[in-house]
Amino acid sequence: MSQHDKHKWIFPARFRTGAYSWKASRLACQRLREAVSEIKRVAKKDPVLGADGAVRLTEKIWPALQHVDSSSGALGSAVNKALDALIPILVKAPADENTRNKWLERLWQAMEEDGVDYLSPVGDRWGEICGSVEVAGRWADELVSTLRLCWSDPNPGNYFHGATACLSCLLVAGRHQELLDLLQLYRYSMSLLSR
Repeated sequence: MSQHDKHKWIFPARFRTGAYSWKASRLACQRLREAVSEIKRVAKKDPVLGADGAVRLTEKIWPALQHVDSSSGALGSAVNKALDALIPILVKAPADENTRNKWLERLWQAMEEDGVDYLSPVGDRWGEICGSVEVAGRWADELVSTLRLCWSDPNPGNYFHGATACLSCLLVAGRHQELLDLLQLYRYSMSLLSR
């Protein structure tokens, strides 16, 4: 049994689907801080295990918090702060390519299921999370045609949740001219660049 199998995370029990009710914003923010502290402690001793914990918490954010009233902005701020702490753990983890690819698939699924875009910071740094120029290039290849089609459609209102992930991958892959050409297609460039 590996060390990864022996470790017992505390936070997953606190981030079950629907774990927090409408008025539980303060408690959810506290639990996020506790989870991040736990992951950071583990990452100091075992960076790969810590990164796996970061992926696990990221997957649980939307299912656990989807019923919480976030109108005050406190919960969104807490999620952003948590992701700001977790993403560097993911980026720096010395994981093999197979492990990192599994993390990327899990994170992508979590971003697709995210109902309010809590996980947008993950997409913003997707190229870095890929862990290498080659992996970022493969993700760019996979995403760029969808984004190009979305942004070149003359009908307004098209949205692709992987837009910033694609741009991030192009940047990390060093495909700067392709990135600039793609940005020329975007009709509302100020709103995208202000994120």
